[in-house]
Amino acid sequence: MTREEIREQIIRKRSFLCVGLDTDLERIPAHLRDSCTDPQYEFNRNIIDATIDHAVAYKINTAFYECLGKSGWESMEKTASYLAEHPRGPVFIIADAKRADIGNTSRYYADTFLGRLPFDAITVNPYMGYDSVGPFLSIPGKWAIILALTSNPGAMDFQVLKVEQEELSGEKSRRLFELVLDKASRWGSASDTMFVVGATRTAELQQLRRIVPDHFILIPGVGAQGGSLMEISRLAINKDVGIIVNSSRSIIYASEGEDYAEKAGAAARKLQEEMDRILSDVFV
Repeated sequence: MTREEIREQIIRKRSFLCVGLDTDLERIPAHLRDSCTDPQYEFNRNIIDATIDHAVAYKINTAFYECLGKSGWESMEKTASYLAEHPRGPVFIIADAKRADIGNTSRYYADTFLGRLPFDAITVNPYMGYDSVGPFLSIPGKWAIILALTSNPGAMDFQVLKVEQEELSGEKSRRLFELVLDKASRWGSASDTMFVVGATRTAELQQLRRIVPDHFILIPGVGAQGGSLMEISRLAINKDVGIIVNSSRSIIYASEGEDYAEKAGAAARKLQEEMDRILSDVFV
């Protein structure tokens, strides 16, 4: 999907919701585990059908599938294909894989997720610099979503450290995440690059927006992790909306009984209705 197509879906659905499919077999309702040959895919399929009218994107956390070997990979592939072919689409499909390596290895990662599988985007770790991220930006029509400022406690170990870098806009030092944003925003463009920013990092959002005013930001952590949708929207929305907000556990595990899909749909609709009110304050 292009930047313009993402924005069109946001305006049409009055939503900037991304549903995270962090599908843990141990949390899938027992009746699916007992009756289905592929309970992970069956769970995802029903969640998608119940939420797709309220969401513009889906994020498949690959770790929940790769850990199961061949069967998990097949479930992930079937889920991505189901999203790509859904009659109530299109939706933006993200592989939350956080890949990056030396250039040649990254090229194969990019070919796997963005060339052979029907993902629109993949999350990548910029720690090894441009040559590890560049291959993900080389496939036309696909996106690299670069980790910038995350919500986990360990983010404090590196991401906010001051870095001496006088060459950047005359400043003597910047926090590492600011340096990442500044450099990585030049590797691609606002049409093929997004950034990951945790929903609890509201104190940094205004500064972040000054560095990347035009890029889309993927914001995980609304719901179970406690991020405030109203606050992050106030600080991060730009002229093109410019944000996709992910919610995973609070939607897909809204119920662990046989009504799981119905409750997931209700949880997604509740977030979409709040997003509609936010958009109404900014866009007609």
